[in-house]
Amino acid sequence: MEQLKQRILQEADIVSNDILRMDSIINQQVDPSLIMEIGKEFAARFKNEGVTKVLTIESSGIPAAFATAYELNIPLVFARRKQTVINDPNSYVERVPSFTKGMVSDLVITKQFLSEDDRILFIDDIIANGDGARGVVKIIQQAGATLVGMGIVVEKSFQAGANYFREQGYRVESLVKIASLESGEVVFKD
Repeated sequence: MEQLKQRILQEADIVSNDILRMDSIINQQVDPSLIMEIGKEFAARFKNEGVTKVLTIESSGIPAAFATAYELNIPLVFARRKQTVINDPNSYVERVPSFTKGMVSDLVITKQFLSEDDRILFIDDIIANGDGARGVVKIIQQAGATLVGMGIVVEKSFQAGANYFREQGYRVESLVKIASLESGEVVFKD
């Protein structure tokens, strides 16, 4: 997705050889026009898969997942990152580490929002090591639902996350793949 690549080159900050900050593009400030284009692209790629729900993790994945669900005209479900006093006790819970946050958190989804009849499209903003996605896959499996694929806005292909899921037989569609952040330069993978 050329528009997204150009925005990354113009606005993203390289924090280290492993971390790219995209706060002004998709994480903290969101460009609605770009996000809707991202949603259209994912919807086009998965339109023939019979998707019944889009699933993401709060909070950075929500805009792209919302735009995708809107384009597919289906519900969006998101995993909360922690349990609260108002969480439904009848929930799926998986503990996962976060690469960028440097901490372990819970992913929580109320059981009523996933069923064995659901065909799930998982949307995420960035995939690095894939720990959050592994937690989501476990929850989908516990629900007896089917994961039809993963839509990733930015894949850091120099880290193992996306390839792990491809090797497991899952369909992974990344809009932009980054091969390297070394020497302070974003290098895209074709």
